[in-house]
Amino acid sequence: MISLTIDIVLLIFLLVMAFAILRVHHLLAVAMMFGLYSLLVAGLFMVLDAPDVAFTEAAVGTGIATVLMLATLAVTRVTHEKELKKTNKRALFIVVVTGGLLLYGTHDMSNLGDNMAPAHTEVAKRYIEKGQEETGVPNLVTAVLASYRGFDTLGEVTVVFTAGIGVLLLLRRKQKPRIKGIQGGR
Repeated sequence: MISLTIDIVLLIFLLVMAFAILRVHHLLAVAMMFGLYSLLVAGLFMVLDAPDVAFTEAAVGTGIATVLMLATLAVTRVTHEKELKKTNKRALFIVVVTGGLLLYGTHDMSNLGDNMAPAHTEVAKRYIEKGQEETGVPNLVTAVLASYRGFDTLGEVTVVFTAGIGVLLLLRRKQKPRIKGIQGGR
């Protein structure tokens, strides 16, 4: 019951934050709200027992992406978004179709917390029984993360590493570039 309450509160905060991001036109405020949104998503991943994904979301989404957005705003010196004259109907159509396909893809998923889901009845059992034999790794957690989910783990590490290098390169710049045609440039 407590977990369900936390899930509902986090989802309500996510919805409020998403609508606030849509309504605000000051780009610094939007960058901060995106960071908060990402932090809320990381909290939701923790509640869903996915600490590796939560850590990656917190590091990349909350930390590095927010720093990159703020650095971009500082370099370009743009403070407000440009008002659009018309709605792009093709882009709206693509977003609606993609969202519909994603929702359709959830029909085969097991219910959250279902003890009879294949992940609990078959996959976990196989990892425990055959993990050392199939991978040759004595530690079960290492076997799962490095062997069975090796590409996933490599992807997460690559994303965090690349984002970290990008931030270091941005922070290392000695002089800010001047961009022609943008507010504050020559």
